[in-house]
Amino acid sequence: MRVTAKADYALRALIEIARRDDGSPVSAEELGRLQDIPHGFLQAILADLRRAGYVMAQRGQSGGWRLNKDAADVSVADVIRAVDGPLVSVYGLRPEAVTYNDSAAVLQHVWIAGRSALRDVFEHVSIRQLADGKLPKAVTSRTADDDAWQSENR
Repeated sequence: MRVTAKADYALRALIEIARRDDGSPVSAEELGRLQDIPHGFLQAILADLRRAGYVMAQRGQSGGWRLNKDAADVSVADVIRAVDGPLVSVYGLRPEAVTYNDSAAVLQHVWIAGRSALRDVFEHVSIRQLADGKLPKAVTSRTADDDAWQSENR
């Protein structure tokens, strides 16, 4: 799986919004400045997040963006799906829709297992946990092994 800039920026913007203790709106300009996100790109991302129901825009003098759902109820997987589509796709298809001849049919199981592994992490980490800097033990335990930090190009 490749994490796109769009997904990374979306998560970073939501973390900034969720960190507002008073729930006050944050302007796109401020989000972009705080997280070094290009303004035009950020506007498109915020529009995707609005369509998915995760943020809402507040107009006016003290306007900006605020969460439309509780940050604890929005997962990393939700955000990735909102801005990029399915967590795993094989040439544009969901893994369960891919068909192979008999000799390669086992690949479908690899793609589905990979998606399951991603879900184990991405569906169990919320925007609230990210904003609070407190990840679930099931996630932090995966980073405890030195091999997790090594590039596959060793």
